[in-house]
Amino acid sequence: MLVELRVQNLLLIERAELRWAGGLNAITGETGAGKTVLAHALDLLLGGRPRTGIVRPGAEEAYVEGVFELPPGLLGDPELTDLCERAGLMGDDDEAAVDDGAVTEVVLARRVTAAGRTRAYVQGRSASAPDLALLGSRLVSFYGQHEHRKLTVAGAQLELLDAFCGKQQLELRAKVSGTHARVTALERELDELRARAGARDRDLDLLAFEIDEIDAAALSEGERAELGVERERLRAGDALRAAAAAGAEAIAPEAPEGRGAAVLLGEAERVAEGIGGADAELDALAERLQGLRIEAEDLAGEFRRYGEGFDGDPGRLQEVEERLEQYDRLERKHGGSVAAVLAHRERAGIDREALEGAEVALERAGAELAGVRTQLREGASALTAAREAAAPRLAKRVAAELAELAMEDATFAVELEPREEVAANGAERVEFLLAPNRGVPASPVRDTASGGELSRVMLALMTVANAGGAGTLVFDEVDAGIGGQTARAVGERLRALAEQRQVLCITHLPQIASLAERHYRVEKGAATTARGTEPASATVEPLDRGELVEELCRMLGADVSDAGARRHAKELLKAA
Repeated sequence: MLVELRVQNLLLIERAELRWAGGLNAITGETGAGKTVLAHALDLLLGGRPRTGIVRPGAEEAYVEGVFELPPGLLGDPELTDLCERAGLMGDDDEAAVDDGAVTEVVLARRVTAAGRTRAYVQGRSASAPDLALLGSRLVSFYGQHEHRKLTVAGAQLELLDAFCGKQQLELRAKVSGTHARVTALERELDELRARAGARDRDLDLLAFEIDEIDAAALSEGERAELGVERERLRAGDALRAAAAAGAEAIAPEAPEGRGAAVLLGEAERVAEGIGGADAELDALAERLQGLRIEAEDLAGEFRRYGEGFDGDPGRLQEVEERLEQYDRLERKHGGSVAAVLAHRERAGIDREALEGAEVALERAGAELAGVRTQLREGASALTAAREAAAPRLAKRVAAELAELAMEDATFAVELEPREEVAANGAERVEFLLAPNRGVPASPVRDTASGGELSRVMLALMTVANAGGAGTLVFDEVDAGIGGQTARAVGERLRALAEQRQVLCITHLPQIASLAERHYRVEKGAATTARGTEPASATVEPLDRGELVEELCRMLGADVSDAGARRHAKELLKAA
């Protein structure tokens, strides 16, 4: 249930911190005082879209925070696993911490800036509006001023009928929904397999050609690099031979009369040897000179051997060019690199295996689809049987409830209409039929009921169908359009709902407010300062017994000093 609600700078409310009780909580106040702001605050916590201008004038942002007591096992819901992990609600063993008592409360919060941007939080950690909706929908069921009109929607009526059938029906419905989703997925998969089978031969031929072409080329990244180096060497063959010949001639010319570097070094060496032993330092230099002459002669020989051994066969250059062109062509076709070509070859092999087994896969998928369709039909049939059995019982009990809500002459019926195909929620549609007055033929609720009648039909259904599975129910002036003894009857039904859960009711009827276990009053005022009149501001305060009598007098349209009104207010409280 909702334990605390904090609101800051939301429309008329500058600041409010409220603690709520179990049972029936009433929220009252003058029209326009700001009662519905509290409903909007809760709607924000449920992931609702903020209205334009929701931030109080002069404030930078609005903030809403709700502390909820968690029912055991709620966070064990598989649909909440990801959110629990992100919000730090998981135990050490990756199970919801609430299951071992570690977490008993959860905090939901929402910020809305003046520019309209919003931020959501779960347990103080950043979340999204859908996260709030996912978790909040399991904590609060919200019925706004027009929420009762959901009863005119066939899908909502079917949910109410299934809720009346019981937990087993709801579990079966969820299973049927999952089976229907599986059927849809298998049908899509089968369509894809059939499309692939239609082009199977063409695709197999193309894959076989590409695989053979790549395999025959025997590509490797190492060879690709080596061929590039060799091509550059062959293209520069003449220049390389000329450079080698020039180096050899400069050091040791082939002509006898040539005086290359080696000859000059030899002559210098002989001069130095002629005076060897005269000076140790010169002897050392002469030894180095000898080594230089030997290295020069060896270098000249290497130059000549390089030039004589250079393979400049034009035919080899052509072979290298053709091989590199093969690399380039395959790279252009399959990704721009040797690695991409080889990766394409791997994928093509996998695709060929898949196509070769397409007929088997098609047969297997068809058989699986047939089996799942059978499961869907069987599940839908079980849903139908339960609905057919429950529909007259639901109609009878709702009619009895309506009689208690000042609609004694009303008749109520539940009509099932088969669908052409089984849907996610079963094989039929449902229509609630209402005849508000005796002698009037029953017609669909959406065409027959007034706003007040819809309110009473909704309360009757919720009373008998155990709708609104969340622990907290919020009603925002859902009692609009009714009064007198009918209002008292509606209040009794609200209190009955509150016996097993928490109910928050925003109301303008004293007959309902007097039945609440806890009462809050919203008052609007404006402060005048030296700068002028400030924006209107609303306060929310809990009422004690004496203040409650005064509030009921106001709701009765009388002054608090009116003795008759005070007596009436006290009688309402005493009767509660």
